[in-house]
Order: sequence, then C-alpha cells, then structure tokens
Amino acid sequence: MTILVLPCLRLVSIYHVKLLLLVMLCAFLAPELALAKGSSIPAVNLIAPKTVREVLAKYFVLPDTLLKNENERAIFMRRAQREIPELLATEGYFSSKVALHSVTPAGVLELEVIPGQRTLVTEVHVEFSGDLSLPQTQRAARVQQLRAAWSLQPGMPFRATAWDEAKAELLAQVASLDYAAARLVESSAQVDPTKASAKLHVVVDSGPRFLFGDLQITGLERYEKSLVTRRAGFSSGQRYDRKLLLAFQNQLQSMPQFSSVTASFDTRIAGTDAGPLTVPVGIKIVEAQSHKISLGIGYSTNNGVRNQVNYQSYNFLNQAWTLSGAMIFEQNRQTLSTILDTQPNPMGYHLTWNASAEKTQIQGLETRTDKLGATRSRTIFDIETGVGLNWLQEQQIPLGGIRESVQALVLDWHWNRRAVDNPLFPMSGSLTQLLVGGASKSALSDQDFVRSYFRQQIWLPLGGSDVVTLRVEGGYTAASSRIGIPQDYLFRVGGTQTVRGFAYQSLGVIEGNAVVGGRVMATGSAEYTHWFGNFGAALFMDAGGAADVLPDLRMSQGYGIGARWRSPVGPLALDFARGKGQPGMRIHFSVAVAF
Repeated sequence: MTILVLPCLRLVSIYHVKLLLLVMLCAFLAPELALAKGSSIPAVNLIAPKTVREVLAKYFVLPDTLLKNENERAIFMRRAQREIPELLATEGYFSSKVALHSVTPAGVLELEVIPGQRTLVTEVHVEFSGDLSLPQTQRAARVQQLRAAWSLQPGMPFRATAWDEAKAELLAQVASLDYAAARLVESSAQVDPTKASAKLHVVVDSGPRFLFGDLQITGLERYEKSLVTRRAGFSSGQRYDRKLLLAFQNQLQSMPQFSSVTASFDTRIAGTDAGPLTVPVGIKIVEAQSHKISLGIGYSTNNGVRNQVNYQSYNFLNQAWTLSGAMIFEQNRQTLSTILDTQPNPMGYHLTWNASAEKTQIQGLETRTDKLGATRSRTIFDIETGVGLNWLQEQQIPLGGIRESVQALVLDWHWNRRAVDNPLFPMSGSLTQLLVGGASKSALSDQDFVRSYFRQQIWLPLGGSDVVTLRVEGGYTAASSRIGIPQDYLFRVGGTQTVRGFAYQSLGVIEGNAVVGGRVMATGSAEYTHWFGNFGAALFMDAGGAADVLPDLRMSQGYGIGARWRSPVGPLALDFARGKGQPGMRIHFSVAVAF
C-alpha cells in the first residue's frame, strides 16, 4: 500500500505546497494589512481608575494608528501630559499625573493616568447684597432657603460643571421672584491641591424689588386689547414672578389668533437699589392670518384611507371666536362637522358649539348620525372640566338585524387631567379621563340611560431610553335595554388604542351579521418601549371586550411587537399583533398617543 500511495502524493504535492505557501504568506502579512485598513488594535492603552476612565474616553482624543517612531510618541506624550491634567482638573483632580508605563512589542503605548486625590468642597459662603440683604424676617427666611438650596454643598466633589451650574441656579432662583435684575457680582473657588479642598464664595446682588406694572401691548390690529389682558395671571402692583410672566406668554402664544408673542420686563430703568419699582410689561404681538384652509390625506388601519378638507376662521363675527369646519372621507366613515369656540369669560369658562353629520359602516353596522350640541368648559392648570347638552338622531342598520331609529337629548359631564412631561413624547406622567352622561324619555329621548366611562394611562420611565405604558379603561351604561340608545353611548372595542390583534370595533354584541355596541366594556394594556434616539421598539399585550350585560363580558387577548418613530405630530406606531383565537397576525398603524 505504501508503494501505491507515494506516487499519488508526488502528483499532488506541488499544488499542496503552493497552497500552503499562500496561506503562510497571508498569515504573515495579516497584521500589516489589518493596520493599513485601520485595525481594532488600539494605538494607546489608557491605564486609569474607573472614576476617570469615562471622562477620558469621552473627551481625550487618542491616535487612530500606531505611533511609528520615538518622535511621534514624544509629541503625543507632550499633548497627553498637557491635556489630561487640564481635563481631570474640571472633575476635581488637581494633582493628576500622566506617565508612559511601557511600549508593547506591537508598538502599543501603555499610558498610565494617576488622578490623585479628588478635591472636595470644604466651605461654602453664599452672601447677598441689595434689597434682599435688608434685615427683615421675610427676607431672612428667603436667604436661608436659598442657602439651603445651594447644590454644591460641603463634602461633595468639586467639579467645574457643578460649580457653574450651582451659580447659575442660585442666580435664577433669586431672579425668579421679586428681583428681576439680580446679578452675580463675585464668585471664587479657592482650591488647595495639597489638602484636596475647595472653599467657595459667592455674592449675589439682588438689586431692588420689582412689581408688575400695566400691560403695554403692541401689534394688535384686528382684535381688542381685552383678548390679551383677560389672560394675564397677574395685575398691576403685584410682586414680580417670572413663572407668571412665562405662563402668560405661553398662553398667548398658543392662541390661533397670534403667530408670535414676546413678553418683556425691562429692568434697566432701576438705576439705583431703591425699591420697590413698578415696571410695565411689554407684550409684542404678530397676528396670524384670520382664515386658513388646509387639505390632508392619511391612512389608519382602523378607518382606511383618509381625505380631509379643513377651514378655520379665527375672528368669526369680529369677536375673536374660532370657527372650524371639516369634511372627512374615510373608507368606513364620512363626516361633515362645524365647531364654534367662544373666548373665555373672566372666570375662564368658554362655550363650544358643534354640529355634525356622520355616516359609518363598521363590522356590518351602518349608522347615520346627526348631532347638535353645546359644551361649557374651562381648564385650570392640567385639569379640564365641562358640562354639555347634546342632541342626537341616529339610524342604525345592522346587517341581517333590525333597523332602528333613535334619538336622545343627553346631558354630559367630563373631567380630564393631563400631567405628562411632554404632550407629544411622554416618558413619565399620567392621563385620567372621566365621562358621565344621561338621558330621559321625558326629555326628547327614546330611552332612559346613564353612561359612565373611566380611563387611566400611566407612563413609567426606566432609565433615559425605556418607558412602560399601562392603560386601563372601563365603561357601563345603566339602562333597561340597549334598544333606543345611540351607539356613541354604547361600547365596542378592538383595533388600535384598545385591543390590538382584532379588527376595529369587532368586539361587542352580535346582532344578525353585525357587531353592535353593548352596555359594558373593559380593556387593559401593558407596553414596554425602548428608544434608539427618535426610533423605538415596543412589546405589548392588550386585553378587553364589550358585552350587553356583565356576565357575558369576555376578555379577548392580543399581543405583539411594534416600531415607533418620534415624528413632528407625535410618536407614530406600527404594530404587528396576534389576537388569541384569531387566524393570523394583524397590522395596526396609528399615532401612539391620543389626547
């Protein structure tokens, strides 16, 4: 066998030798090729404690390639010995050292950073001059509060950013109330590197006390000054409060009648420390166009393709009332509506008049609804309350069911609370909604009923990029029968915002071949979202159902994954959900937050 194999080996040996030489050559040249392309081998290995490693990694720039000779290494070392101590000094390390530990055979520099002892704040002296320094009980109490609120207290590490932030925060606190002209006149940080200690000294001149003066409004052409003055949360002679001034400006800026609003409080008239001084509040306004027409097109998995025409008039009947009209054409919903909003009275209440005609074709149920109504409401801080009277006339045509015409005159009450960190992109906070409405046969209604609805949604942040959203809602309509009650006062669920994985409003009461509203409803949802900048990924689970009576209520379940995008109109959600017992997966697309 040996004699037979040798000739075979001789025949293939030349090819194998060439292949072996090629592999060896590639292995020999691999390090050079990798370096030429930007290898992952670091040019410099920083040896430093964990307390400063993140700072160095973020702010100190390392070379991209290996330093080839002693000259390049010397230039880098001079830069490192200059920049690293300066950088660490901003973090409170004033005796740091940088030394070349070694150079590896591959040419990697091992640079050792010895930060030394971190400097701590040992003394803080916060002093005041001007009106705030006068010996009065009220001023003394405020001085004590300001000193207690000083953020860089003894025992804390002395950092340059913390030092600057503490001074800026102190000045802002003084200037926010009474002392609009406050200024920082002296600040010093005496650092002793040998003792690793820092003594801080700050002096703030409060200047005189200020009072709000009269409003000086410019830029109004179509509107009366009362449109602006009635929204001021302060009066002439009241103590200066920056929060009230900013809230006033923001409220004016949110009005559709104005395109821009600037509020000013000129403290340059002070001149001396005498006070209190009354300063007029300047309001500069640029009015918006009084009429607006807009066209829109969109899509949602609930209602299909959406075409919309909107009209707004912001000075209806020259009263600064807002008149809005809309024509909306969707695959299963067509709406024509008009809304008139009046200006709030001195108590903050305003009237909203509405009229609409709507036709829907959803889950085998066709409805044709005409509605007229008026609501009196007001908003205080983050709570909105209102009482309304609405008349509805509706035709209900269920597929395979009994056709019905109903009417109701309903007295409605609502209470909404929105307390979120950002209305468009909430990461923390809550939304609470409570609705109660009822009608009586003795007052232009076909059925006696009382409808109640509750919704609670909570955003719980987990770190800076993760949020858990929890939602529960429930509703009950007290009545002898659902017959004679408009669909707006009954319940159907399913689809986006309720139970994903099921068709829109597919969970309710079966009548013929259609799904109609029931008198009881409950849903719940839990969602986890992780944000990668403006894009996010979500996991969710929903449950809910609707029925005519409580014993028949069944909680259908849906779960899935989704993608999120922080668009200019809010977080857009694209969800892939599977409903338990459903044949396949459903896609849901919507604006993720609805207020």
